[in-house]
Amino acid sequence: MRVLVTGGAGFIGSALVRALMARPSAEVLVLDKLTYAACPGALDAVEGQPGFRLVQADVADEPVVRDLLADFVPDSIVHLAAETHVDRSIDAPATFVQTNVVGTSRLLDAVLDYWRQLPEPGQRRFRFHHVSTDEVFGPAAPTECFGVDAPYRPTSPYAASKAAADHLVRAWHLTYGLPVVVSNASNNYGPYQFPEKLIPLSIIRAVRGEPIRIYGSGEQMRDWIHVDDHVSGLVEVLQKGRIGAAYNLASGHVVNNLQVVRMLCAILDEMTPVGGRRYAELITHVADRPGHDVRYALDIAGTRQALDWRPNTALEDGLRATVRWYLDHADWWEQILATRYGGERLGAGDPANTQDAANAVEGR
Repeated sequence: MRVLVTGGAGFIGSALVRALMARPSAEVLVLDKLTYAACPGALDAVEGQPGFRLVQADVADEPVVRDLLADFVPDSIVHLAAETHVDRSIDAPATFVQTNVVGTSRLLDAVLDYWRQLPEPGQRRFRFHHVSTDEVFGPAAPTECFGVDAPYRPTSPYAASKAAADHLVRAWHLTYGLPVVVSNASNNYGPYQFPEKLIPLSIIRAVRGEPIRIYGSGEQMRDWIHVDDHVSGLVEVLQKGRIGAAYNLASGHVVNNLQVVRMLCAILDEMTPVGGRRYAELITHVADRPGHDVRYALDIAGTRQALDWRPNTALEDGLRATVRWYLDHADWWEQILATRYGGERLGAGDPANTQDAANAVEGR
């Protein structure tokens, strides 16, 4: 198995790389721009192993991508490289269009030419796996679960950029015959997630005794899947997915943001109690995010049937393990807070913040 993973130094990408490198005779090339959200240390376990290589480059740099394809000769590509934080997309949408739309288009052009020059057996084996999100489907009704054929209704700049990328991938399949598979995942959580996201940021702010910000009422419903369960699904889609098909990867744990944060606080009360108070006392409701979707939910019945895949991590167990990891790796997130992101609120919809957000995305 020879796999090129774009975005392989990020949260989900690094977890996938670690899983792939644990397989016999695996060779993995990571192509990553190493932006602010790259996960320091997340690839230490595979660094130096035979068959592993990391190249710092942008998927939009087509000549570099073409050279890497010719040199590495992958039999599959997993495309995870993307700007992913909704809040940042509100403040700096052009950055998301550049990476998620333009970058995907240029990657597809390079991959199509590479695939066309492979010998016929190599063409049959090849797969381009595009990793997407549940947010492309937009908000779900109270009892609704979106299947893979649900209409696209993205509401944020992030979701719109991912939807555009999804359509490009399908167009390259239908127009040019490129063998692709697509997966849509729900909210991920687990070790090495960058502190701007809800779960790690809530844990960190609680530990530091700072207000734990909840947007609006906190009643926005999300499906939470542990990153290791997501990765196991990605591997199944890559190896068994039908060309041209899409697969949903989710957990079925649909709870609201306030419930998740209260669960985190209760776990912290057990693991690192502070005399005389509860961590939930730090919960603070702030103005909601512009265009905040009320609910996401995915139907995974088709994936379970087609690939014999199912998530294995109960939400409380996964949250407990995640809290433990962040408590045990305070040096990891403290270094990030000191150098790349200080825990400030993003995505308030203030145009004055646009340049600051763009600078942060570029690591300036």
